[in-house]
This record gives sequence, C-alpha cells and structure tokens, in this order.
Amino acid sequence: MKGLLVFAAIIEAAAGVGLLLIPSLVGHLLLGIELSGVIVRIAGIALIALAAACWPGPPMLGMLTYNAAVTLYLSYAGFMGHASGVLLWPVVILHAVMSVLLIRAMTREISH
Repeated sequence: MKGLLVFAAIIEAAAGVGLLLIPSLVGHLLLGIELSGVIVRIAGIALIALAAACWPGPPMLGMLTYNAAVTLYLSYAGFMGHASGVLLWPVVILHAVMSVLLIRAMTREISH
C-alpha cells in the first residue's frame, strides 16, 4: 500500500510541475486546450503539495509546501503585475503567516 501511495505522489508531483512550468503543453496534451494563468499554476502548486502530503513523512509537510509556494507565487504575480485583486496582498500575508505557524508546529513536533 505504501508503494502505491508513493507512486501516486510521484505522478501528482509530475503533473503539478508540468502545470507550474509548462501549462500550455500540459493543457494541450491532456485536454486539447490552452491552459495558462495564475489559477492553473496554483493548481500545479496544489498537486505538488498533495504529493508532499502523501509522501512518507509528516503530512503537515504538504500544507507547508502549499502555503509557502502560494505565498511565493502570488507575491511574484503581484509584483510582476499579473495579479492585482483587492484581496491579493491580504491572502499573501495569510499564507505567509500560515507557513510560519506550520514551520513552528513541525519544529516542535520534531523536537519532542
């Protein structure tokens, strides 16, 4: 069972990296349509985080992966002018705070 979970995590991580780096190719090969934009890349980040959560190790790592990556990506999108919604920066701050809290929780869990 553990081997199957690792295999599934590898597949989801690969799909996530594809959506993050080359969404148009993944969209064309998978769905026959053009995929692009912030939402598609956030979906890629979510798949990578799902893979991290399913990998042997602490499940909290998946949530940390998601929050940290979304913080970085949304910050990048905001600074580059690809995103400008009224909630962009509050959401960036929320994900950054969640990342810090998750790191603290994981550090405590490891030290005990």
